[in-house]
Amino acid sequence: MNTTEREREEREKSSVVDEELKGFSFRQIIDGSLLTRQAVLRQLPFILFLTLLAVLYIANRYNAMRMTRQVNELQAEIRELRARSITMAAELMNISRQSQVAKMVQEKGLDLKESVTPPRVLK
Repeated sequence: MNTTEREREEREKSSVVDEELKGFSFRQIIDGSLLTRQAVLRQLPFILFLTLLAVLYIANRYNAMRMTRQVNELQAEIRELRARSITMAAELMNISRQSQVAKMVQEKGLDLKESVTPPRVLK
């Protein structure tokens, strides 16, 4: 008997909710009286939960876009620094050649001369 009474009460509640949701007009939506109905008030926690999820989704999307933009900027900086490093290494190799060193010593007027005898290994 308890189960039939419960079922009947649940059917009555669901029919009341159905009637409340069926009988609304555009005017009730505009003036806000739709939001004071019992069926809408019962769903308020779920609506707040959906709102929270929407805010979290927007925040996550914003954060992902910011991170993507930052990664792209860092990759561009890495490319620039890599090119600069290669250029500097090439210039260093050019300057450190024996002919270039001798030319620079002569230009600066240093009194240095190239060794004519090859180096020996000490024992």
